Amino acid sequence: MSDHYTKQDIVNSVPQKGFFGHPKGLFTLFFTEFWERFSYYGMRAILVYYMYYELSQGGLGLDQTLALSIMSIYGSLVYMSGIIGGWLADRVLGTSKAVFYGGILIMLGHIALAIPGSLPMFFISMVLIVLGTGLLKPNVSSIVGEIYAEKDDRRDAGFSIFYMGINLGAFLSPLIVGKVGMDIDFHLGFAIAAVGMFFGLVLFAVTKKKNLGLAGTTIASPLSATEKKNFIKIFVGSVVVLAAIVYFGLEFGFLTFESFIATVGILGILIPTMYFIVMYRSKKTTEVERSRILAYIPLFIASVMFWAIQEQGSTILAAYADTRTDLTFAGIEISPAWFQSLNPLFIITLAPVFAWLWVRLGSRQPSIPQKFSLGLLFAGLSFLVILLPAYFGGSNALVNPLWLVLSYLIVVLGELCLSPVGLSATTKLAPVAFSAQAMSLWFLSNAAAQALNAQLVKFYTPENEMMYFGLIGGASIVLSIILYFASPAIQRFMKGVR
Repeated sequence: MSDHYTKQDIVNSVPQKGFFGHPKGLFTLFFTEFWERFSYYGMRAILVYYMYYELSQGGLGLDQTLALSIMSIYGSLVYMSGIIGGWLADRVLGTSKAVFYGGILIMLGHIALAIPGSLPMFFISMVLIVLGTGLLKPNVSSIVGEIYAEKDDRRDAGFSIFYMGINLGAFLSPLIVGKVGMDIDFHLGFAIAAVGMFFGLVLFAVTKKKNLGLAGTTIASPLSATEKKNFIKIFVGSVVVLAAIVYFGLEFGFLTFESFIATVGILGILIPTMYFIVMYRSKKTTEVERSRILAYIPLFIASVMFWAIQEQGSTILAAYADTRTDLTFAGIEISPAWFQSLNPLFIITLAPVFAWLWVRLGSRQPSIPQKFSLGLLFAGLSFLVILLPAYFGGSNALVNPLWLVLSYLIVVLGELCLSPVGLSATTKLAPVAFSAQAMSLWFLSNAAAQALNAQLVKFYTPENEMMYFGLIGGASIVLSIILYFASPAIQRFMKGVR
């Protein structure tokens, strides 16, 4: 559907009451993202173990450090592909179709993992899930922004409720998929993740027309006939070139895990930089919007620092749970995959508190940059906490699992100051012509962070973990202080957005 509607037309088409005092469309988007996150985080909870466990244990038998780097690159590519998903939504599909097609690719990716195979099957699943998540994740968040009027005071609270849905799925899946995958069979665990995405697809297809109205159906900046022809040529050419690079790279040995990881690391920094330049210099961007883009840059950098710490929960801290933690607690055998449920558990518990707090404070709440600085402060403290067990007990003794629990709790306090606020801020600061693509840019901060992590994890060993956690945690706290004092200047560049 390429008809162009005004923002008000779209808002008027969505039933504005029906889901905890919010637009009815929030129900559809809440549960679509619930099932997508159930499938993704269930898969992710066991994927790193699947990679480095021995073949005799049902794994792929990769080196542990390499597995941690691949895990980071996987996460980076998942978020990097949001650029493709955002562009396709803005120019070709519209956000609603992008969400649906993305869900199909994700489900197929999990099915590929569920088939007992080898490393090639793993890489096939990786490509499908990366592309599918790039289509679905940024665009479902963009639709949340569409169902609220620009001045609607429920907006931030709505994003917090939506964020709670994300984390409800992320909480349940490691408990279920983790238990089945670790104790019975990895592939059966991946199959459960595929079923979760199937449920999400069905719910979205059945309820979108009634609950979402026109939201997600418009194409913000549709391709002209000439542009469509050029797009097809570029797409086909890119596929041919990429296939040739992969073939000759494998044939002549220059395409290795190490070279691929390094390439993604460079792209993680280069792509968002180019994106800021394109958006800023575009003729479709107004002077006010240019000022807001400049304000967004320090927020983006802060987000990269935050996610560089938070995302190590599925790499360094996952390995830490498996190899450094006493997995018997109060007479109960703990699965290392269960620790992946801690982050979303705390978010589910605390998100309503933060949503209430921002509404309660109203105009007295901290500004967006100040909330980001708080996020960085808590992220840094979460890494300083996890270095204490080695300080008190050495690097050889098994650690009480409560240290990990405390670290996850502290980083969640930061996440609730930064992540839902960042989603909402992106929809407010984005140039109109780049609405879906700007949401992709927000997720690129996570891609850049995980591309950085692919290099950082190489320096971690149990022997140097105090220095590792101390340096990264300390850097986050320093950046937090700088951002706090720069907040008034950043706020001025936002031109009225608060």
